[in-house]
Amino acid sequence: MTTPVRSSYRPGMDRRRFLLTSLAGACGASFAACDQPARKVSRIGILSLGVTSDMSGPEPHSSSVNALLRGLRELDYVYGRDFVTEPRGAEDRRERLPSLSAELVRLQVDVIVAPGIVLGAVKQATSTIPVVMVGSDDPVARGYAQSLARPGGNFTGLSTQGIDTIGKRLELLKELVPAPPVAILWDQASLPVWQMAEAVAWGRGWKLLSLKIQDASELDEAFSAAMKARAGAILVAAVRSTAGAAQRVAKLAEDSRLPAMYEFRFYPEVGGLISYGVDTVDEWRLAASFVDKILKGANPGDLPIEQPTKFELIINLKTAKALGLTIPPSLLARADQVIE
Repeated sequence: MTTPVRSSYRPGMDRRRFLLTSLAGACGASFAACDQPARKVSRIGILSLGVTSDMSGPEPHSSSVNALLRGLRELDYVYGRDFVTEPRGAEDRRERLPSLSAELVRLQVDVIVAPGIVLGAVKQATSTIPVVMVGSDDPVARGYAQSLARPGGNFTGLSTQGIDTIGKRLELLKELVPAPPVAILWDQASLPVWQMAEAVAWGRGWKLLSLKIQDASELDEAFSAAMKARAGAILVAAVRSTAGAAQRVAKLAEDSRLPAMYEFRFYPEVGGLISYGVDTVDEWRLAASFVDKILKGANPGDLPIEQPTKFELIINLKTAKALGLTIPPSLLARADQVIE
């Protein structure tokens, strides 16, 4: 008689085995995912004389900060996924810059992006956090870098070479208003600009009138002195002293009937006559490449400071009309933007 073989099969056993195997696989996948490090969201500090709310979020109102974020998007960075910004604006109150710089340092941001006019406060606040300069007129002379090719510290970025363009600004102003003398409004921070202007004028036989001020409280007196000396035009070099007072400077120039030349486009945008200098908005876009390298581990001291290649000429025709000034067609043809 054949003994029957007892089967080990029990109803539902295969189903349970399948479920356990699947669960184990799922758990293994979860553990593997947990083993992977979470994506780091970098924090980019931004310091300027502007308004914090204008610089905030993924679509800031500020054209400069918007250009920086556009540059980061071009490098495949996504706001919120890869980085967020920590903007701090001094609202044209320079005395707030040290405390705002210190606040960014306390937040331990990964990098600070800042324009030339506020870099002094950043330098005092940190020697370790990487800083990307957006337009220092002379980073070596200002003590932010040992050299353009090898900065050596925690600063890198872009320069405006504003001192080197003083000759071009004088040429354009003399083309517009040949009558001498040209008054130069400058302060201690812009001493190198005044010295370069003197050298250019001496070489070309142009007469200059020095108008040195300590701060914006002396603007009225300076423009009165220019009028009394019968200056033919004025070149504004005192950027630090006039920061936050661009509209006032433009109004003083118009009231004094003085055609005025500036370095930055925000002066013609608020009523100034003409500006020639580096395209600052494009510099903010280019600053993104420095931020990218730093976030990927580069030492800012090893990143060469870039000099500008793109300059812009901005002319305000409405102001020219108010001054009774006719802009030469040759000058209008060269303008990158004409404000009407």
